[in-house]
Amino acid sequence: MADSQSNAPSRATAGAPTSGVIHVRTRLTADFTVIANALTQRRGSAVTIGVAAYILSLPDGAIVSIAALCRHFTEGEILISRALRELEAAGYLERRRERGPDGQVRTRTFFYDAPRGQRQPTPPPDRPNRPVRPRKSAEGGPPPQPLGNTTANDEAAPPPSPAAPPSPSHGACTASETTPPLRLDDADPQAVVILASLRIVDRRLILSRREVAELAPAVAKWLARGLRPEEITGLLTAGLPGHFQSRPARILAYRLGEVPLAAPPAPNTPPTQRAVLPWQTCDGCERAFRAPEPSSCRDCREAA
Repeated sequence: MADSQSNAPSRATAGAPTSGVIHVRTRLTADFTVIANALTQRRGSAVTIGVAAYILSLPDGAIVSIAALCRHFTEGEILISRALRELEAAGYLERRRERGPDGQVRTRTFFYDAPRGQRQPTPPPDRPNRPVRPRKSAEGGPPPQPLGNTTANDEAAPPPSPAAPPSPSHGACTASETTPPLRLDDADPQAVVILASLRIVDRRLILSRREVAELAPAVAKWLARGLRPEEITGLLTAGLPGHFQSRPARILAYRLGEVPLAAPPAPNTPPTQRAVLPWQTCDGCERAFRAPEPSSCRDCREAA
């Protein structure tokens, strides 16, 4: 009973925030993935960030098609394909069509930790990277070993800023700087009408403004080769698969990839004109008819 008791709450830890989230850190040594803050904190759809984090956690060679992602996530094909297009437009995802040794064309998927075209800053030549000597402990024992797979150089080097834009001196450029975005207003109006009318033949061929702007130049080349709009529509809609594994614009782009052969020029010979026979009067019934010389009409000849 001699000890004094106090009902006052204990003082908060110095430096702890009074509001917002408080992180409880746990050092992981296995089964973890390193993701840049520029990707996890980007504004936009949460599905896009979730798909990116899931793809980064997979090993090399894993299947990341739309069908495989739909089997893992509860979202449908539309949201998954939209997330992949956003990652591809941001420079994190790249899909290439490559021909294998057996002659079949396959789609290879490449995923980047940082957007393409953004390089990490390199040190100047007068300050090379030198290894940092590990410090000895206060008791004079062996130096502390780093945790996991990190090295002393990794701990000493400050992390690069993910939001810093690429320096022009490094020669880095993005796709938007090299190739201007296609505008629907600059496309051929007849090609735009052909692409927009494909949904009348097949309800699945619904294209966005960006997809029409990308496919319109190829359709304009087909029109320049002498193909009629109904012929182009028939070639694009004939023999389509029952189920699309990707957006229909990719199938149309594959069919429009090869420009058809131009038709041979028509001969310059003028068309032959038939001679017009003069009018004659029948000797029997006075009927007018065309004949090379005066005679009777057909009815009078049959009656005779």
